[in-house]
Amino acid sequence: MPLTAAHWVYLAGVVVIIATMILRKNIVVPAVLATFLTALTFSHSVIRGISAIFDASLVAATNLFNIFLIIALVTAMLHALQAIGADRKMVAPFRRLMRGGHLAFWGLVVITYFISLFFWPTPAVPLIGAVLVPVAIRAGLRPMGVGLAVAIAGQGMALSSDYVIRVAPGLSAKAAGVDANVVADRAMVLSLVVGGVALLVAYAMEFRRMRKPSPALLAEWEAGGESEIAQEIVVVKEEERELVSAGGGRGGDISLRGGSSTSVTGVVVDPAQPAKPGVSTLFAIFVPLAYLALIVYMIVAKASAAVPDLASGDAAALVGGVAALIVFLAALADDRKSFLETSAKHVVDGLVFAFKAMGVVLPIAGFFFIGNGDYAGKILGLDDSAKAPAFLYDLVTAAQAHIPHNAFIAAFGILIIGMVAGLEGSGFSGLPLTGALAGSLGPVSGISAASLAAVGQMGNIWSGGGTLVAWSSLIAVAGFARVPVIELARRCFVPVVGGLVVGTLVAVVFFR
Repeated sequence: MPLTAAHWVYLAGVVVIIATMILRKNIVVPAVLATFLTALTFSHSVIRGISAIFDASLVAATNLFNIFLIIALVTAMLHALQAIGADRKMVAPFRRLMRGGHLAFWGLVVITYFISLFFWPTPAVPLIGAVLVPVAIRAGLRPMGVGLAVAIAGQGMALSSDYVIRVAPGLSAKAAGVDANVVADRAMVLSLVVGGVALLVAYAMEFRRMRKPSPALLAEWEAGGESEIAQEIVVVKEEERELVSAGGGRGGDISLRGGSSTSVTGVVVDPAQPAKPGVSTLFAIFVPLAYLALIVYMIVAKASAAVPDLASGDAAALVGGVAALIVFLAALADDRKSFLETSAKHVVDGLVFAFKAMGVVLPIAGFFFIGNGDYAGKILGLDDSAKAPAFLYDLVTAAQAHIPHNAFIAAFGILIIGMVAGLEGSGFSGLPLTGALAGSLGPVSGISAASLAAVGQMGNIWSGGGTLVAWSSLIAVAGFARVPVIELARRCFVPVVGGLVVGTLVAVVFFR
């Protein structure tokens, strides 16, 4: 499709948004204005331009609501477990493994990577968020450090290779006209290189910010804050469930959400024994076992034809469904008389948290959905029979003619194109484009088409799969870590881009 004025307006919007992110400013207003101007230029109608602002957010909400809902349900489950004291007992066994922030960081990396490699990050993140994130926080890892570890290991390293499920290398190889196994093998190596560099840089960024293990950190995180004062709080008798008074007297206690308490003297201790210790112990055992059973089922479904495999999205739906049932069971076990009202309150609290933390992403995602031909028609008010423009795809396709036939330039050109194609936030949609470019440039650039396809796959998935753009599945990671998603995307930028540069160099040098 020839480029039109609307294409150039859309491109200007992308440039302004990226520049605004680099300046560490909020990008909601630029995204909304860019949506309006793109729709106005395309339709020549002010009414359609104004309507597109609403329609873009509506389309984004429709496509991202599954992520919002699973964050809400797992958050509701955590609230229900906190009410009966099961959350503290559930994470207690992991304290021996995650004895400090450093072990917590690498422990999250290893567990996230292997679960995401087999089941994709979407169902992995809620599992980790429900069971391991509170342990990592208590061990001294900052919430931002949690987000970096989970995003890079899962959304980036595991998903970019997709070595087990192999949807991504299949798409890349088919478009490039090469063997899918070769693309998968090279993408696996590149994903480890990119991920290794990104993780080392992220770890170096967090190294001096690790904190002393303390239940005060978990209480503060559950209460919604992360002040530097918590690093200076003295924890007395952490493993004893009793309040310590200063000078023999009991000070007035200030309750923190999640059951922890702090006295007016500044001393923080673990909360008192739950009112129903048997119930809290039961759920502390039941919840990890329920999710472990879910993981085992998914493994068996993958390995055996006797058990039906899960369709796309079913794994995440099971995680959310289990969380909802646990909410109801925990509320019932806590108080039979009021469990209906309590269950509803937990669910509402979860939804409020999800939309309060992630709702700002919708108008931003709406702008980038205009660049996708699958959604542009709905936003621009076109009939179903009309062909919708694919602004982002058209712009990237037009740029391919300007890539010189040189191995280094071709590799980095396809990397950049893959990263730009990933801006719409789905992760896989640009793979046919980068694969096709790899197939055409491979024979004349001095580097194999399979290697170029793997490089393009790295750029597309690391960008749109959930590390560099805030309107991707990075929303889920930020939601469970309880950090601003746009800030997490900013923190990921230097580690991930550094890793992508090194990975591309490795491809050019070793995979010709």
